[in-house]
Order: sequence, then structure tokens, then C-alpha cells
Amino acid sequence: MFIAMNRFKIKLGFEEDFLAIWKGRDSLLKTVPGFVSFNLLQAGSNDEFTLFASHATWESKADFEAWTKSDAFRKAHANAGNRREIYLGPPQLELFDVVI
Repeated sequence: MFIAMNRFKIKLGFEEDFLAIWKGRDSLLKTVPGFVSFNLLQAGSNDEFTLFASHATWESKADFEAWTKSDAFRKAHANAGNRREIYLGPPQLELFDVVI
């Protein structure tokens, strides 16, 4: 198993906008070979931002990498640059091999 996570720092007051973006997008993940599950996580806030993380589980790193090169990936991320004003910097990608 393989896990891909993106951490998003969302400026205070824009949390609902961020959630609306995710609720309204067609990720196409369910059509991609090797995809297992997806969750969008919300953590706490500080004086500047609220932390969110996307959490996708894949059968293998190869499946994840194939998705990043697919038409489904390009379509799912076509509008990723919109609404930059709600983000405090770019997302931070973290990749994990499941070891236990």
C-alpha cells in the first residue's frame, strides 16, 4: 500500500470556500487502477491558517505514479490554480510507503 498526502494551509475565513472546491470537483479517482480510498482531513487553526490534508491510499507507488501521468489527473487538477488567494503557500506533498 502507498499513501499520498497534500497539506493545505488555508487562510482564516476561507475554510468553507476550500471545502466547496473539494465537494464540487470530479476527482475521477474511482476510475483509476490501484486507487483504494480518499479522505479530506481538517486539523486545527492558528493565527494565520487552518490546516487541511488530502489523504489518498493506493495499492502501490506505481499505481499512484501512473495516476499522476494520466488524463484523469490532468482533468482533476485543471482548475487547481484558481482561488490562490485562499491558500497560504502551495500545498506540500508527502508520500509514504505503508510498512505495517
